[in-house]
Amino acid sequence: MFSRYKKPSKGTPKLVEVPAEAAKPASAAATRTGPAAKPAAPQTQAPKSAARVVPMDKERKRKERLGEIKVELHRRLLDNLNLAALETASEADLRAEISAIASEALEEMAIVLNREERATLNQDLYDEVTGLGPLEPLLKDDSVNDILVNGPHQVFVERAGKLELTDTIFKDERHLLRIIDKIVSAVGRRVDESNPYVDARLADGSRFNAMVPPIAVDGSLVSIRKFKKEKLAVDDLVRFGAFTEEMAAYLQAAVSTRLNVIVSGGTGSGKTTTLNALSSFIDDSERILTIEDTAELQLQQTHVGRMESRPPNVEGTGAVSQRDCLRNALRMRPDRIIVGETRGEEVIDMLQAMNTGHDGSMTTIHANSARDAVSRLENMIAMAGIEMPLKAVRSQIASAVNLIVQASRLQDGSRRMVSITEVTGMEGEVISMQEVFRYQRVGLTPENKIIGHFTATGVRSHYSERFKMWGYELPSDIFEPFEGR
Repeated sequence: MFSRYKKPSKGTPKLVEVPAEAAKPASAAATRTGPAAKPAAPQTQAPKSAARVVPMDKERKRKERLGEIKVELHRRLLDNLNLAALETASEADLRAEISAIASEALEEMAIVLNREERATLNQDLYDEVTGLGPLEPLLKDDSVNDILVNGPHQVFVERAGKLELTDTIFKDERHLLRIIDKIVSAVGRRVDESNPYVDARLADGSRFNAMVPPIAVDGSLVSIRKFKKEKLAVDDLVRFGAFTEEMAAYLQAAVSTRLNVIVSGGTGSGKTTTLNALSSFIDDSERILTIEDTAELQLQQTHVGRMESRPPNVEGTGAVSQRDCLRNALRMRPDRIIVGETRGEEVIDMLQAMNTGHDGSMTTIHANSARDAVSRLENMIAMAGIEMPLKAVRSQIASAVNLIVQASRLQDGSRRMVSITEVTGMEGEVISMQEVFRYQRVGLTPENKIIGHFTATGVRSHYSERFKMWGYELPSDIFEPFEGR
């Protein structure tokens, strides 16, 4: 097919070292008589028993045994498969080839596996050759939001806002490094001692970050923020309890009447999901340009131009920052500009864009409250090296930003839109703001679930007249305090 199943070489003597039977014949070796059994034990098994000080249960033993077999079979596959032909091979042909090579190797190694173990082994080998090895099942699991690897023997996932330890492990640090190298080399990057950290994007759009030794002390650190294939619409978020229908009606009016919006929140609070949902209110006739470090936004409009910043190459040149993208975007006649996350000197260009005819622009920012978000904007302007009086900086922010939407991940793992705050202008040297909606926490259940409800604050929107002029006349009772669903 692609290659011979086995090279006619002296590879077979190596197979004695595979400890496939090592997990079960520990007792059998003790019952064997004759001097021949003695020398073999210290040579291959002593290091293994020394490493396994803690007694392992049957399932763990079985997994370890399968893992050892898999490592040897994977080495054989690399020796036997014609890797250049894999690009044109169909999945069925490749699976058949892997199964055939694995079966022949198992016969030579005198290892008997049941049907379930054999199917698992073939799937793992297929993932090793074509995918990301042990991470592949987690990437296919739709309930997993984040994958966090702390060295080869500890893999955590986040499900429903909570972290949990999985039984997924890598054989050793070399195995983990090989998977990391496979990911980064696919996007033309490298990671090693001289360049020990890397940001990349997987083929499905998931965000990937890795740090390797010597920076990572106890083994390589990997984090993967999975890319949601299905975009959550506003109705979905209302149904999940992220915010209420009244808040959705208000946000629709705000986005449709081209207010400039900042989505604020901590890491993993749902800022990008909220930004995606808000973008659904943009009219299909408008030209939208998106600028991101890692392309995550999923806009459904027809006229969308997507840009992604680029880090420097191996020689340290060729970097394209978000600020470079933003400057060029201003020359491309956009109706709206959406920046995935503002975190540096591009804040200057973003605020200027909001102030110079690109109304309705949106971005996200890391902050814990609306007031903190404004302070962060001030700090980023200062860090960009722009020397302006504080009053001038605040005046620029107050005239550019109209609305701050605060997203938060609560202690029970749920994500809520905890506040919608309007920026109303300046009072002296202070930016004046008013909260229109908030999430009111009441208490905690015995299961540590948050008890609370959404409510309006009773303050009438500063932009009510603007809404009315654009044809969005919201009922007055929408701003009356209420208990959300």
